[in-house]
Amino acid sequence: MGGIPQTSAESKEKFEERVLITKQGKKRLWKKVKCQLIEYHSLPGFLRDNEFIRGHYRSEWPLKQAILSIFEIHNETFNVWTHLIGFFLFLFLTIYTAMKVPKVVDLHSLYLPDVLRRADLHKVHAGLLTCLPSLPNMSDLNKFRQDLKTSLPSMEMLPSLSGWHIVELLSNCLPERFASGNYTDVCVLRSVTDEVANLIAPLMRRPITRWPFFAFLGGAMFCLSASSACHLLSCHSERLSYIMLRVDYAGIAALISTSFYPPVYYSFMCYPFFCKLYLGFITLLGIITILVSLIPIFQQPEFRTLRAVLFSGMAMSGIFPILHKLVIFWHQPEAIHTAGYEMLMGAFYGMGALVYATRVPERWMPGKFDIAGHSHQLFHILVVAGAYTHYRAGLVYLRWRDLEGC
Repeated sequence: MGGIPQTSAESKEKFEERVLITKQGKKRLWKKVKCQLIEYHSLPGFLRDNEFIRGHYRSEWPLKQAILSIFEIHNETFNVWTHLIGFFLFLFLTIYTAMKVPKVVDLHSLYLPDVLRRADLHKVHAGLLTCLPSLPNMSDLNKFRQDLKTSLPSMEMLPSLSGWHIVELLSNCLPERFASGNYTDVCVLRSVTDEVANLIAPLMRRPITRWPFFAFLGGAMFCLSASSACHLLSCHSERLSYIMLRVDYAGIAALISTSFYPPVYYSFMCYPFFCKLYLGFITLLGIITILVSLIPIFQQPEFRTLRAVLFSGMAMSGIFPILHKLVIFWHQPEAIHTAGYEMLMGAFYGMGALVYATRVPERWMPGKFDIAGHSHQLFHILVVAGAYTHYRAGLVYLRWRDLEGC
């Protein structure tokens, strides 16, 4: 009799264990079924965007599975990776620019070897000794001339001059704020002989401010990362899809707006009125575009063309400052060079908007480009290409303004 309760308790415990195992098994089975790829006709309304992509959709996946699907094959895999790789590309370019670009000067454009040939180094030597009595005696002036000419083609010239203590000693010897601005103060240089001024002045220029260039790089990284996150996570739920789409649109507006900052700032830095006018206009237009994109109906598939037109129109507004730049600086090779880059960038963005709006090539062969090659992937690749082209233009702007100032 004493064993009956124990047997009953054991049976109950085993029964509960079986129930638990069954529930866990059903849960795993439900997750497995829920995380299957489905066809377009089975999608909920909020995920229906392109009827020409017929299959390989994720629908209402748990957040963890949605994140891990970055390593799986579905119709958003390449949408995620095309912009994720672009994000890491621009992250590398940002670090490289911060570390290297301020030290890079196109020394050949300074024509310093000609200055050295014309310079009377005896006068230079006398002027330096007058100003810098602590400077070591440079008896072999011809060797000094040759050493300078040899080091000029090298990007390491500035550190080598610093090793001779010329730059530091001049900064300490001459009146205050020898190089307080973006270029050498001519009034200060009058305190040194003309030969010293002609020799040293080009080396004392400080790099122009970098914030517009880094604003563009930041806008590019935000756009690319927001796009990748949107394509990866929008399958989770309607609410998250709504949020991520708004972040994606904000990223596009940020990229377009900040793309204007380097050309406008560096082209019109000596014309404050036009600089502020163009920067203010494009910033305001970007804010308006973001606010319009917050309207729920804006994400509906039937407004796909409207979205493309809105963002394309925002980008096309950049034609005015570019034309204005060409009118003012038509004689400057850098102005023509950067305009060429900007036209190429516009072509990449324009083609991207065109394939996005027309949904080519999947429109021609529905279902054939579900995994790779559909319009959104091409759009992503063209956006990265356009942004990189603009980066190259930004380097030309920096070199131009570093050397010439206003």
